[in-house]
Amino acid sequence: MKHAMLAGAFLVASATLVAADKGPKTARAELKDAQGKVVATAKLKQVKSGVKISLAANGLPAGAHAFHIHAVGTCEPPDFKTAGGHFNPEHKQHGMNNPEGPHAGDMPNFTVGANGKGKTSYVDTRVRLGEGDNSLFHEGGTALVIHEKADDNMSDPAGNAGNRIACGVIEKSQ
Repeated sequence: MKHAMLAGAFLVASATLVAADKGPKTARAELKDAQGKVVATAKLKQVKSGVKISLAANGLPAGAHAFHIHAVGTCEPPDFKTAGGHFNPEHKQHGMNNPEGPHAGDMPNFTVGANGKGKTSYVDTRVRLGEGDNSLFHEGGTALVIHEKADDNMSDPAGNAGNRIACGVIEKSQ
Protein backbone atom coordinates (compact mmCIF):
# COMPACT_ATOMS: atom_id res chain seq x y z
CA MET A 1 0.00 0.00 0.00
CA LYS A 2 2.81 2.40 0.93
CA HIS A 3 4.55 1.75 -2.40
CA ALA A 4 1.30 2.36 -4.31
CA MET A 5 0.85 5.74 -2.55
CA LEU A 6 4.44 6.74 -3.32
CA ALA A 7 4.05 5.67 -6.95
CA GLY A 8 0.80 7.68 -7.20
CA ALA A 9 2.47 10.77 -5.73
CA PHE A 10 5.36 10.35 -8.19
CA LEU A 11 2.96 10.13 -11.15
CA VAL A 12 1.10 13.29 -10.06
CA ALA A 13 4.39 15.19 -9.61
CA SER A 14 5.66 13.93 -12.98
CA ALA A 15 2.44 14.97 -14.76
CA THR A 16 2.71 18.44 -13.22
CA LEU A 17 6.30 18.81 -14.46
CA VAL A 18 5.38 17.60 -17.94
CA ALA A 19 2.50 20.14 -18.13
CA ALA A 20 4.89 22.92 -17.08
CA ASP A 21 7.33 21.83 -19.80
CA LYS A 22 4.77 22.12 -22.60
CA GLY A 23 5.14 25.12 -24.85
CA PRO A 24 8.07 27.06 -26.27
CA LYS A 25 11.31 27.44 -24.34
CA THR A 26 12.24 30.77 -25.95
CA ALA A 27 10.56 33.81 -27.42
CA ARG A 28 11.53 37.22 -28.74
CA ALA A 29 10.23 40.71 -29.43
CA GLU A 30 11.38 43.61 -31.59
CA LEU A 31 10.25 46.87 -30.00
CA LYS A 32 9.62 49.69 -32.43
CA ASP A 33 9.05 53.38 -31.86
CA ALA A 34 6.11 55.36 -33.31
CA GLN A 35 8.00 55.80 -36.61
CA GLY A 36 8.50 52.03 -36.98
CA LYS A 37 12.21 52.03 -36.14
CA VAL A 38 13.47 49.08 -34.06
CA VAL A 39 14.76 50.63 -30.83
CA ALA A 40 15.07 47.50 -28.68
CA THR A 41 15.15 43.74 -28.90
CA ALA A 42 14.14 41.30 -26.20
CA LYS A 43 14.96 37.65 -25.72
CA LEU A 44 12.73 35.59 -23.43
CA LYS A 45 13.68 32.21 -22.01
CA GLN A 46 11.65 29.85 -19.85
CA VAL A 47 13.66 29.11 -16.71
CA LYS A 48 12.76 27.05 -13.68
CA SER A 49 11.45 30.03 -11.67
CA GLY A 50 9.69 31.94 -14.49
CA VAL A 51 10.69 33.75 -17.68
CA LYS A 52 14.03 35.51 -18.06
CA ILE A 53 13.61 38.64 -20.16
CA SER A 54 16.77 40.25 -21.55
CA LEU A 55 16.35 43.63 -23.23
CA ALA A 56 18.90 45.56 -25.31
CA ALA A 57 17.86 49.08 -26.32
CA ASN A 58 19.50 51.41 -28.82
CA GLY A 59 18.05 54.77 -29.86
CA LEU A 60 15.88 55.63 -26.85
CA PRO A 61 15.90 58.89 -24.89
CA ALA A 62 18.37 58.96 -22.00
CA GLY A 63 17.04 58.33 -18.50
CA ALA A 64 15.00 55.81 -16.55
CA HIS A 65 12.15 54.02 -18.33
CA ALA A 66 9.35 51.71 -17.28
CA PHE A 67 9.28 48.32 -18.99
CA HIS A 68 6.13 46.18 -18.81
CA ILE A 69 4.42 43.17 -20.32
CA HIS A 70 1.07 44.28 -21.76
CA ALA A 71 -2.01 42.07 -22.12
CA VAL A 72 -2.58 42.24 -25.90
CA GLY A 73 -0.20 41.20 -28.66
CA THR A 74 -0.83 44.23 -30.87
CA CYS A 75 1.40 47.30 -31.29
CA GLU A 76 -0.23 49.96 -33.45
CA PRO A 77 1.58 53.32 -33.49
CA PRO A 78 1.70 56.07 -32.62
CA ASP A 79 0.53 55.51 -29.01
CA PHE A 80 0.53 51.68 -28.79
CA LYS A 81 -2.74 51.71 -26.82
CA THR A 82 -3.73 48.56 -28.75
CA ALA A 83 -1.37 46.63 -26.46
CA GLY A 84 -3.97 47.08 -23.71
CA GLY A 85 -3.14 47.36 -20.02
CA HIS A 86 -0.51 45.45 -18.11
CA PHE A 87 -0.66 41.66 -18.24
CA ASN A 88 -2.60 40.92 -15.05
CA PRO A 89 -4.24 37.46 -15.03
CA GLU A 90 -4.37 37.44 -11.21
CA HIS A 91 -6.23 40.80 -11.00
CA LYS A 92 -3.67 42.47 -8.72
CA GLN A 93 -2.93 46.17 -8.28
CA HIS A 94 -0.04 47.81 -10.12
CA GLY A 95 3.41 48.12 -8.68
CA MET A 96 6.24 46.00 -7.41
CA ASN A 97 6.04 47.94 -4.12
CA ASN A 98 2.25 47.78 -3.87
CA PRO A 99 1.01 45.48 -1.08
CA GLU A 100 -1.99 44.61 -3.34
CA GLY A 101 0.24 43.82 -6.32
CA PRO A 102 2.09 43.45 -8.53
CA HIS A 103 0.66 42.78 -11.98
CA ALA A 104 2.29 39.77 -13.64
CA GLY A 105 3.62 42.20 -16.26
CA ASP A 106 5.23 44.65 -13.83
CA MET A 107 9.02 44.74 -14.08
CA PRO A 108 11.80 46.98 -12.75
CA ASN A 109 12.76 50.21 -14.50
CA PHE A 110 15.88 50.31 -16.63
CA THR A 111 18.24 53.15 -17.55
CA VAL A 112 19.28 54.38 -20.97
CA GLY A 113 22.58 56.23 -21.22
CA ALA A 114 23.31 59.48 -23.04
CA ASN A 115 24.30 57.34 -26.07
CA GLY A 116 20.72 56.00 -26.31
CA LYS A 117 21.74 52.51 -25.21
CA GLY A 118 20.52 50.48 -22.27
CA LYS A 119 20.30 46.88 -21.14
CA THR A 120 18.35 45.01 -18.52
CA SER A 121 17.64 41.45 -17.58
CA TYR A 122 14.90 40.27 -15.25
CA VAL A 123 13.32 36.96 -14.28
CA ASP A 124 9.56 37.45 -14.04
CA THR A 125 8.38 34.70 -11.70
CA ARG A 126 4.70 35.51 -12.38
CA VAL A 127 4.67 34.50 -16.07
CA ARG A 128 5.51 31.51 -18.25
CA LEU A 129 5.97 30.67 -21.91
CA GLY A 130 4.15 27.35 -21.57
CA GLU A 131 0.50 26.67 -20.88
CA GLY A 132 -1.69 28.09 -18.12
CA ASP A 133 -3.32 31.29 -16.96
CA ASN A 134 -0.01 33.16 -16.75
CA SER A 135 1.16 32.16 -20.23
CA LEU A 136 2.47 34.98 -22.39
CA PHE A 137 0.93 33.08 -25.31
CA HIS A 138 -2.69 33.22 -24.14
CA GLU A 139 -5.31 33.92 -26.80
CA GLY A 140 -4.60 37.40 -28.18
CA GLY A 141 -0.94 37.31 -27.17
CA THR A 142 1.14 39.81 -25.21
CA ALA A 143 3.53 42.67 -25.93
CA LEU A 144 6.50 44.37 -24.32
CA VAL A 145 6.17 48.13 -23.88
CA ILE A 146 8.70 50.80 -22.92
CA HIS A 147 7.33 54.00 -21.38
CA GLU A 148 8.79 57.51 -21.56
CA LYS A 149 9.42 57.79 -17.81
CA ALA A 150 10.23 55.60 -14.83
CA ASP A 151 7.53 53.60 -13.07
CA ASP A 152 6.86 54.71 -9.47
CA ASN A 153 6.18 51.02 -8.67
CA MET A 154 3.02 51.87 -6.76
CA SER A 155 0.38 53.92 -8.60
CA ASP A 156 -2.41 52.01 -10.31
CA PRO A 157 -2.81 51.32 -13.22
CA ALA A 158 0.61 52.06 -14.77
CA GLY A 159 2.91 53.71 -12.23
CA ASN A 160 2.73 57.23 -13.71
CA ALA A 161 5.23 56.12 -16.33
CA GLY A 162 3.92 58.40 -19.07
CA ASN A 163 3.40 57.68 -22.72
CA ARG A 164 4.29 54.43 -24.42
CA ILE A 165 7.31 55.07 -26.63
CA ALA A 166 8.12 51.58 -27.95
CA CYS A 167 6.21 48.33 -28.35
CA GLY A 168 6.91 44.81 -29.58
CA VAL A 169 4.73 41.71 -29.83
CA ILE A 170 6.11 38.67 -28.00
CA GLU A 171 6.57 35.87 -30.53
CA LYS A 172 7.74 32.28 -30.24
CA SER A 173 11.33 31.87 -31.41
CA GLN A 174 11.91 29.82 -34.53
